Amino acid sequence: MSTDDFDLSQPELTTDDLLVLDDPHFGPETVAVVTGAASGIGRATTVALAANGLTVVAADIDETGLDGTVEEADDLDAPGTIHAVPTDLTDDDDVAAMVDAAAEAGDLRFVANIAGMQHIASIPDFPMEKYDLLLDIMLRAPFLTAKLAMPHIREADGYGAIGNMSSAHGHYATQDKAAYITAKHGLNGLTKCIAAEGEGTLRGFSVSVGYVLTPLMVNQIEDTAEERGISEQEVVEDVMLGQARTKEMMTPAEVANLFVFGFSRHGKHLNGGDMLWDGGYTTTYE
Repeated sequence: MSTDDFDLSQPELTTDDLLVLDDPHFGPETVAVVTGAASGIGRATTVALAANGLTVVAADIDETGLDGTVEEADDLDAPGTIHAVPTDLTDDDDVAAMVDAAAEAGDLRFVANIAGMQHIASIPDFPMEKYDLLLDIMLRAPFLTAKLAMPHIREADGYGAIGNMSSAHGHYATQDKAAYITAKHGLNGLTKCIAAEGEGTLRGFSVSVGYVLTPLMVNQIEDTAEERGISEQEVVEDVMLGQARTKEMMTPAEVANLFVFGFSRHGKHLNGGDMLWDGGYTTTYE
């Protein structure tokens, strides 16, 4: 059985999908950095922040994908400006250039560390070069980005937030995803550290969701099926949605809206905490 038996296409983004809020800091003078901005949740978050009128530095190693993100925002008539900044998150100089570009574009207040990747293998079979790459992209780069961005946020009167893309796998573990799970647990710790040093107005928060209709998720279905010796449909129905109470996958726009809310004035008490929207995956049990 193949994925043709169920719909795994990423839904088309529309303006009706996006949360748009009235916020004194949501305007063209405010800059947000979004990593992983070329596709999936990163693209949706970039467009959502632009829809709220912010200036967004969209960072990704995929330059063609970044062009697509800018085009999608233009198609939706998003009022904010998007600056595409090609960035290799494993290169410290690239990360520094990304943050510098944001600081030069206005008041850097918000960072969305979203970039991620996956590799499916058991711990004994897990290639160390893949482990190192996943940890570099999903834990080291967010730390370095926060290290470089926090002084700029403080210069902009200290009001802002760093949002980290965690996961249901930041709360519990399943087999064959050890590097991803290790990175997400570490990212939750980094979130708390940002809150501890942020003086209350520079906040840290994380977003944890279950399975989202993104290219990253679709690409791992075949790998999981092969690793576990089951069909691709069984991966979706039993592995991905089996324990969840809400029997549908989230869309990238729904996740992007959590970042918009977290950055806004409505999220002022969200500091060091995690926005867990996983359909009951980690909180219920049979």
